[in-house]
Amino acid sequence: NGGYCIVGEKVIYKHSMPSEDMVSLVRYMEEQESFPCIFVHENTFYINYTNERTNEIFRLLNFPQPPSLPLREAVEGEVFQLVAFFTKEQEKAIMAAMPHCEATRWNPLFSDVIPKGSSKQVGVDKMLDYFGISLEESMAFGDGGNDIPMLEYAGIGVAMGNASEEVQRHADFVTSGVDDEGIVHALKHFHIGGL
Repeated sequence: NGGYCIVGEKVIYKHSMPSEDMVSLVRYMEEQESFPCIFVHENTFYINYTNERTNEIFRLLNFPQPPSLPLREAVEGEVFQLVAFFTKEQEKAIMAAMPHCEATRWNPLFSDVIPKGSSKQVGVDKMLDYFGISLEESMAFGDGGNDIPMLEYAGIGVAMGNASEEVQRHADFVTSGVDDEGIVHALKHFHIGGL
């Protein structure tokens, strides 16, 4: 979500979660309400625990089940993002415990939690700066709610055909779905790369 940008093996930008928010989150989860949460680190990720709902999501998304670690161990070191399995109704109270972070939702069952000031838009800027490319020459592809700022920001924002209507409204062009050669279709539409 823009907080960790790499080119090859070179890290060109990273923005981790504030440690005080991580401490506050652990306190909230221990004292108020626990929920499954994936903690994304630089080279690995962990979940504090799984349940039937998380396992079903992993199956639906064809996502490997992360290894489990106790909550306090999972937050050790730099954490760049959370995939937090809380509902929209729970979100306000949980995010109040993390005032320097924000939640973006692309699925009703979980949110991506990132540090404020970090987004895919920021990631686009870091990559463009690194390669010396102007914003007008950029194209971004996305299909989730967390892609909206990037789609609006890029020179051309392309929503995948499987994206929700909300995401599609923020794009310059809507292509076919992810599994239907959507990227190739868009590149052909814009006459990019000899396609």
